[in-house]
Amino acid sequence: METILSPRSFSPLFKTHLLPQLQPKSSYGLKPICCALRKQPSQPCQFVKQSFYKRTSWVSNVHQGLAALAISLALNFSLPILTDVALASEFDILNEGPPKDSYVVDDAGVLSRVTKSDLKRLLSDLESRKGYHINIVTVRKLTSKADAFEYADQVLERWYPTVEEGNNKGIVVLVTTQKEGAVTGGPEFIKAVGDSVLDATVSENLPVLATEEKYNEAVFSAANRLVAAVDGLPDPGGPQAKDNKRESNFKTREETDEKRGQFTLVVGGLLVIAFVVPMAQYYAYVSKK
Repeated sequence: METILSPRSFSPLFKTHLLPQLQPKSSYGLKPICCALRKQPSQPCQFVKQSFYKRTSWVSNVHQGLAALAISLALNFSLPILTDVALASEFDILNEGPPKDSYVVDDAGVLSRVTKSDLKRLLSDLESRKGYHINIVTVRKLTSKADAFEYADQVLERWYPTVEEGNNKGIVVLVTTQKEGAVTGGPEFIKAVGDSVLDATVSENLPVLATEEKYNEAVFSAANRLVAAVDGLPDPGGPQAKDNKRESNFKTREETDEKRGQFTLVVGGLLVIAFVVPMAQYYAYVSKK
């Protein structure tokens, strides 16, 4: 029994395996135990952290995709609204009413500061002397009305709803995109200007100069012509439409027939030469033999 149960008999069996792990005083045995205690909880933590990062990145990608989709839908649905806002300037003119500090509503943004100053001087002088008030309106494009005449009447009715308010008022409208204009006003204003000057201003000053993109000159010349008519002065006239007819590159029928005849003669002469010359050479060769 002593021999079997003696520590010396067990030492060879556990010398290499058990003693390094069971001896607490050995520094060699403490280091692996501490490392094992530190590594065991750290491994699942690392696994959980990686899976959490993966889940977070997946969720963030989904959020980014949804955000991009929402932005795209918002832009697609907001473009018609933005377009309507950009084209709503003609309605803004109606709602804002006549200008208080000037005689010009340059919504199209085509008039210079000098032109606005000259118009204010010219029209304020007319109002102080004759009592007629003329407003100049420029708009880029019309979407609610068919032409400038309907829009001018709408502006007059909206700004001056009663006959008494609009009796001596005049409205000049210039549409830059459509290159057209219109003049309207109350009964007294129309009578003071006259139908001939009104028609000439609408057909000459506004469209002709607007076609050449001379918007400042178109507006000021139209206002100057209306003021001269109210004052009873001779009509200064307006610009005449230039004949921009280009010469055609196509030939007339007479020129085509003439060229065709010449071409026929040339081709016929070439055919004759092509057949006659070889035959003559052949005949000369045969006769020599």
